[in-house]
Amino acid sequence: MDKVLDRKIKLIWDFRGPGAARTAEHYRKHLEEFIVIEELKFDITGHKHISPTHSITFMVVAEFELPEVKDILKPHRGEVYLDGF
Repeated sequence: MDKVLDRKIKLIWDFRGPGAARTAEHYRKHLEEFIVIEELKFDITGHKHISPTHSITFMVVAEFELPEVKDILKPHRGEVYLDGF
C-alpha cells in the first residue's frame, strides 16, 4: 500500500458553549461505538477541554478510511496524527 495512505488522520469535532465538556465526552462514546460497528483499523479516541466553553472530541482513522468516515460523521476539521500527540 502507498505510504501516504498509511498515514493516521485525526478527525476533530468542536463543541462550544456551557455544555461543551459534557457534550464532547458523550460524543466520544458514540465515536467508540462507530469504530466497533464499522471495524475501523484504529480505536484511538479522546476529548480535550480547551476552555470552560470549548471542548473537542477526536478519533483517528487510517487515511484509506477517511473518505467514507468523513462523509458519514462530518468532522469539523482534521490533521495528520502523530503517535502520542
